[in-house]
Amino acid sequence: MNKKKSISNPVQNGNTSALEKSGGASVLLIYTGGTIGMMQDAKSGQLKPFDFKQLTDQIPELQKFDIKLSSVSFEVPIDSSDMQPSVWVELVNIIKENYSKVDGFVILHGSDTMSFTASALSFMLENLNKPVILTGSQLPIGTIRTDGKENLITAIEIAGAKVNGKPVISEVCIYFEFQLYRGNRTHKFNAEHFKAFQSSNYPILAEAGVYIKYNQSALMPPNGLKLKTHTELNQNIVVLKLFPGITSTVVNAILDIKNLRAVVLETFGSGNCTTEPWFIKSLQKAIQKGVIILNVTQCNAGAVVQGKYATSAELNEIGVVSGNDITTEAAITKLMFLLGATKSTTAVEKLLKTNIRGEVTVL
Repeated sequence: MNKKKSISNPVQNGNTSALEKSGGASVLLIYTGGTIGMMQDAKSGQLKPFDFKQLTDQIPELQKFDIKLSSVSFEVPIDSSDMQPSVWVELVNIIKENYSKVDGFVILHGSDTMSFTASALSFMLENLNKPVILTGSQLPIGTIRTDGKENLITAIEIAGAKVNGKPVISEVCIYFEFQLYRGNRTHKFNAEHFKAFQSSNYPILAEAGVYIKYNQSALMPPNGLKLKTHTELNQNIVVLKLFPGITSTVVNAILDIKNLRAVVLETFGSGNCTTEPWFIKSLQKAIQKGVIILNVTQCNAGAVVQGKYATSAELNEIGVVSGNDITTEAAITKLMFLLGATKSTTAVEKLLKTNIRGEVTVL
């Protein structure tokens, strides 16, 4: 890892007593960085990382919770644009270490790559039976009009919610602007509005108004099995986004990348691509070399249906895998996870066609 961009090991805040209340549920806050954790310095006017020891000074409402809060922060907060798989491993290890100590987790994270992190964690945390809620904000928590306070307060409430002693949520989610989403079904679609995320192909899990209304039929049911973590990820993948006029030089340069294991092929509409002979031949050659090609749509909503039109029929014939309605974020992280777990191309292709964490609707 580039030392200039590396993060220090997470450390437990020295004083969390101000955040703790006896009784009720317990929630661990994990601060990685991002807009939500920034405060404006009174002297310089510059934004600087939030000090979680002063959390209740900024959000006194937290003291009204019957929830025991503790926090872990990275010593050097990172911008979400610098998010790396190594950070996902750090987060998994923190969750594993504290899994038996708390009832739920809230991860404060920059919004730009939040869907990638949520998707990755969903695959890396097998048999998750507790809530892991990612949240953030479009404005720093120290500004007057911030959306960060509501996002954080409600994310904590959801992470601590129980029915008959059992967590209401038992999966990795994103909470943003009054809505709770399955993490591996999301994508960030707006850089300016407080409503920054969408889950186009899967219903929201909950909506916060006067009450938090959970969509019970959409929730991932707990399985009661022991948590199993996965930290081996293979990053030898690439996204190939098609566009009118793409050349064979560009496509072949990508497909000939040394040690390439998989390609997320972003096609048009319901999985369509150019029928130029050179293009199909290039894909076929890569597949014959053992490169996995996963077909996902460029559209924000809808699914790949290979063979629906003649422009995708040949993809079926040469062995391109249909991604159905999986998001690009989930496709990338699922491939990293699967390729890290097994060297068998056949096994990976089989699991790509399988819904393993609620990430895809199998058609």
